[in-house]
Order: sequence, then C-alpha cells, then structure tokens
Amino acid sequence: MSSAVYAIATMDTKGRELGYVADRLRAAGVVVRTVDVGTKDDPEAPADVSSREVFASLVETSPGEPRTRGEAISAASRALVRFLVAEEERGRVAGVIGIGGSGGTALITPAMRALPIGLPKLMVSTVASGDVSAYVGCADICMMYPVVDVAGLNVVSRTVLANAAHAMAGMVRDATPIQADRPALGLTMFGLTTPCVDACRKALDSLGHDPLIFHATGAGGRSMEHLVASGLIRGVLDVTTTEVADYFMGGIFACTEDRFEALIAAEVPCVLSLGALDMVNFGGLATVPEKYRDRRLFSHNDQVTLMRTTPEENRRMGRWIGEKLNRWRSPVAMLIPEGGLSGLDARGGRSTIPRRTRRCSKRSRRSSTRARTG
Repeated sequence: MSSAVYAIATMDTKGRELGYVADRLRAAGVVVRTVDVGTKDDPEAPADVSSREVFASLVETSPGEPRTRGEAISAASRALVRFLVAEEERGRVAGVIGIGGSGGTALITPAMRALPIGLPKLMVSTVASGDVSAYVGCADICMMYPVVDVAGLNVVSRTVLANAAHAMAGMVRDATPIQADRPALGLTMFGLTTPCVDACRKALDSLGHDPLIFHATGAGGRSMEHLVASGLIRGVLDVTTTEVADYFMGGIFACTEDRFEALIAAEVPCVLSLGALDMVNFGGLATVPEKYRDRRLFSHNDQVTLMRTTPEENRRMGRWIGEKLNRWRSPVAMLIPEGGLSGLDARGGRSTIPRRTRRCSKRSRRSSTRARTG
C-alpha cells in the first residue's frame, strides 16, 4: 500500500465536511484515506477506515460503551494513537489532517503528537484561536481556525477547508525528511540572552555541530527535552533556564517540575547556566497579579511584562536547580555569569542588582555537589 494523507474526523457529525476535504486533496493529486473516529454507528458518509477498525486496537472497553462523552473521547483517542503509530511505522502515512470542535481536537491531536517531527500534521479546529498548548504540546502541528463552526458546508467553511486541504497537499508534495548529517546540540535562548547564545551557536556551527535553538517559553524547554529523549539531540547548552523562575512565581513561560529530567535520564553531556533567572514573565501590565504590583516591573513589549526576582526567590531557585544537578550521571557543568544573568541584569542594565544575582549563584553552588561550576 502506498503512503497517503490520513484525513480524520468524527464522521457521525463531520462526515460531509471531511468528504469535502478529501475531495480537494484528491483533486490536488494526493492519495487520501479517510478515517472515522466517531463513537456512533451511523456516519454521515462512508470512510476508508471505519471506527470499528480503529477501535480494534483497544483491548479495553469499546468506545461505544463508556458512560460519558468524555470517556468515549478518551478511549477513541487512545485507539487512534495506536492505529496511526502502527500505520506510520509501516510507511503508510504521508501526512495527517483532522477537523473538529473541542472534542474532535482533543481526540485527534494526541495521535498527531505521537508521530515523528517533520511528518505534515494539520488540525482545523474551532479552538485554534485560543491557547492551543495542550493540543500541540511539543509537536509540529499546524492549527487552523475555521472562523465558523465545523457544522455544514457554506461560503466560509468551503473556503477554509479547501485552503487546509491545499496546504496539506503542498506539505506532502514537498516534504523534507529530517537528515541528521551533523551532531545536533540543543541551546535555550531568550531575547535578553541572545548575544551569549548567538555567539555559542556560531562557535558550535564552526566546529561541525548542528545547533538547535529553543525559545525558553516553557514549551521551548519541553521541546528540547523531548528531542533529547528521542535521541536526536546529542548534547545540551542550557544557557537560558528562565522557565524555572516562571515555574516558581507563576509566570506565563513556566516549565514543570520535570524540567531537566529528560536530560538526566538521557545522560547526554550538558552545560547549564542561569540565563534570565533574574526575571519572571507575565502578559501585559494589567495581567500582573495583584500581589506583585509593587515589585520592580519592566515592559518588554505590549504583551510581555518582566518582574525582577528577589534574593529569597533566587535562593529557592538555586537550591532547586542544585538538587537537580546532584542527580546527573553524565558530564555536566554549571557556568555562572559574574556580569549578570540577562541583558537587564548586566552591568549598566535597567535592573542591575549584583547582590541578588549572586544569591542564586551561591545557592546553586552550595546545593550541587555533582556539577563543576565556573
């Protein structure tokens, strides 16, 4: 069987719309397999892969039997993950396109996240204009907002769905597989650590490495660790660990308690630093929590407000990072910049308070017995 674009929807409610997408893909010269993940037995249109075929991979209760809609969606999603991963491993999947509302998006995107980076993935979703981090995760999923609900074909939906089909056709026709011709190294960066990371990138590139830069916005750190766990990244220069500050103080670019865990488990060589740990990120000024309103705040742009950390907050973060460092088994070093942790904190910067920076540095040194520091 040749590879095809797998077009997925709950065809008991989105059958006509998915059929339209499939027709547009075929008109563009793309081989298509429609997949029904509906939990009812009366789809609006026949599918190349029925829901019964998808759900056959589940040993547990059939998705048609759970007591609630949420349970049905969860079971169907697990079945789709197993089905699509197996199809991709057989070389049958050229790309995946899904359409749906909140339920369909929650059902389909976990399977997209389970597929390799680089394989085209596009989700037409009514929730795409909001926070889609829970759906996208660390995957390269394109989210498209349909403007109107995915409920019938009309002057707007036909146009948007056709655009989605043509976008998928273009991605599939000109797909560029990942070719790791040089050892890939992961680096974390922020606008206020760019000069340091850019210099590191140029040096590593000249030495024959392939530097991958990750924006330290919470998702960036998770994405880097995801690629470390997959084996693509062979070493890490984690300069910008600012996500830890947002994790402790409730900022918008927070990591989770699992930060650094994939690096520890993979045992890849790591060089860490304390980049931008002098600040916490919030949205516009009006979004800063009331308890922080009397703190030192800086407007980075209309959408991002920076808050200077305190000595006590720096001690807490340093202790937490140091305890993580003690669990490292592979080569690891912690580089502590004496001239400041960011462009704001550097000598002459707008928020320079050298003693506060040193609190985080000293606590990291005291808590870590494993890493070399310098």
